[in-house]
Amino acid sequence: MIVVDDIAMRVLGARLATVVRPGDVIALKGGLGAGKTTLARGLLSALGLEEDAPSPSFALVQPYDVPLVRLPVAHVDLYRLEDDADVQELGLDDYLTDSLLMIEWPERLGARLWDHSLVLSIEVTPDGSRRLTALVPDAWRDRWPPQ
Repeated sequence: MIVVDDIAMRVLGARLATVVRPGDVIALKGGLGAGKTTLARGLLSALGLEEDAPSPSFALVQPYDVPLVRLPVAHVDLYRLEDDADVQELGLDDYLTDSLLMIEWPERLGARLWDHSLVLSIEVTPDGSRRLTALVPDAWRDRWPPQ
């Protein structure tokens, strides 16, 4: 899938918001500036967040709860983490009970990424658009791509 610009990336996030459920994991892969946070902002906005969501790169985990959003979301950025102990301290499993877990830089989880995760890899193309590749698990088969 080709995403032509930031507006289209936000629209994709908004379309994802129509199909997400508690317990879902969306793993966002891509280099710096690929559009991971832009997609997350589109999703959060479509879930009702009125302000622009900050990048969670310093907070690591940015939770959003009802009534700010219609579904609890934990927006996670693992870019600055370097070892397994740091990841374990975040307690990400706890969010799977009732929240959507959206993870930037999921590579830092290694083999611990949940099997039911929708993995979206974003690559910047020479013309500045984004090539998005999806690894779609069974839990997402009837929801991807979102309409």
